[in-house]
Amino acid sequence: MLRSIAVAAVAALALRTGLFQSIHVHVPPVHVRVPRVVPSGMRVPDVRAIVAAARGAPPALCALAANSIRNGNWGRRADAPVTPLSLPNDDTADSRSTLTAADLQLLFAGIAALDPCERELSVRLLAFDESGAAALGLLQRLTSGDSLLRQVSAFGLGLLEVESSVDPLIRLLHDPSAGVRGNAAWALGRMEAGRALSPLMSVLGDPSPLVRLGAVTAVGHIDSASAAPALIRRLREDSYAPVRRTAAWALGQLEAQTAADALAGALATDKDASVREMSAWALGQMEAKSATRALLAAARSDDHAGTRETAVWALGQIDDRAIATSLGGLLAGERNAQVRATLAWALGQLEVKPAPQSLIDAVKDTATHVRVVAAWALSQIGDPAAIPAVRTALAKEKDGDAQKAEVRALIHSSEEPSRLADLLESTNPQVRLAVTRALSGRHGPDPWPWPMPRPRPFP
Repeated sequence: MLRSIAVAAVAALALRTGLFQSIHVHVPPVHVRVPRVVPSGMRVPDVRAIVAAARGAPPALCALAANSIRNGNWGRRADAPVTPLSLPNDDTADSRSTLTAADLQLLFAGIAALDPCERELSVRLLAFDESGAAALGLLQRLTSGDSLLRQVSAFGLGLLEVESSVDPLIRLLHDPSAGVRGNAAWALGRMEAGRALSPLMSVLGDPSPLVRLGAVTAVGHIDSASAAPALIRRLREDSYAPVRRTAAWALGQLEAQTAADALAGALATDKDASVREMSAWALGQMEAKSATRALLAAARSDDHAGTRETAVWALGQIDDRAIATSLGGLLAGERNAQVRATLAWALGQLEVKPAPQSLIDAVKDTATHVRVVAAWALSQIGDPAAIPAVRTALAKEKDGDAQKAEVRALIHSSEEPSRLADLLESTNPQVRLAVTRALSGRHGPDPWPWPMPRPRPFP
């Protein structure tokens, strides 16, 4: 929970620059593709705004912000002994699981303050409380005459995920304020409140796009096949692209095969690339073989590289060996390196012999990642016809990961042991280890590299 609160501190610093003016409907962030230099799941912040806002900020606020952007996943112990703020290097420093009465009084005043930064941080800090007092106070404020206070209280109850708040939040789905309705829908989705499904379905056509977005997201989390027809309608008819995109995600979550045609239609015709991309993901999630033609068409000609790549990923999930030739043709002509890598991954998933010539040629691709995945795919297929090309590539390869992948391809393509022996002179210890395992009769080296396809998109 601390990390979520600390992220809010970064937002609070940005608030000092005037980037935000009020609390918005809080729905999960849209997945955004980032360059490979950024670790998966991370986003590049507005560096200038954050640095400018940090100047002169109170140390406590800066400490929370710093906690949210530490490198790695090791918490405080990722830090050096001495940092500019001299932050404590002890994971038990904030182990308190509840708030004092004075804390609660301060934070409840904060969520009613005029300053949006104070409201934002106050409601997020209330989520630290495990005594029940914060939840009770937020429930009482759901009936306030101040729509902003109702809005932030619904948000706080979603963070706390308190069962007793389900019915009051259901009643808020018809609040006069769109912000309140949206946050109530979002909160019910966080709690996966099954009895809220019917009330949430009733607001899928709400005039406010943010309410519809919150409701569609919540329905996707509740996971009921009965919601599929209503979600299909949102996918086909909603004027707001994020709602259509989230409807596609929800249908994928439900693995609703009845939605395959609608998703294929969105993939082919929706004007928004993010909707097409999510539709391709949903078809792969449900392994919709009926959508193979639509996915191939998108992989071949969509002008958005992310959509092409996701369509290829979906085809790899569907596991239809009849498409191997088509995927091989796409690999030969694809201009985007990341899409080429995913095409190689999909061919490795299919494991069809003989290996397409374009996959064999990909071991000499200009992009290192493509070479790695192509070699992995060839090791999955195990086609002896690929050995000469892999041998040639390995002789020129400078990248350690690609070298290891190419050795694995040779081993699994039944290269003669006598021809592997000279690789024992490699300067790469992983190459020597793989060859040693093969020559000693342990023909199954660790399944490295196992290339991961693109991250699963979330609404």
